[in-house]
Amino acid sequence: MGRLKNIPLKTIRDFLIHCGLNYIRTSGGHEIWSAKGLTSPVVLQTHIDPVPEFIIKNNLRTIGKTEEDLLTFLKTK
Repeated sequence: MGRLKNIPLKTIRDFLIHCGLNYIRTSGGHEIWSAKGLTSPVVLQTHIDPVPEFIIKNNLRTIGKTEEDLLTFLKTK
């Protein structure tokens, strides 16, 4: 299993689109993403690149995906 370190913000955005999430808005340096059926939105800080591992893990939990799902996506990029 790979690591979730040094993943660029653009790659995380591509993964969210791949998972069916839609960009909603930017508010104070935070991007808000959502999809039908999610109980809370996914929030990305636009001024931090690459995205910290703990933020990636929290957002994966929010959208119901695993680290393995993300790593598989990264292999196709």
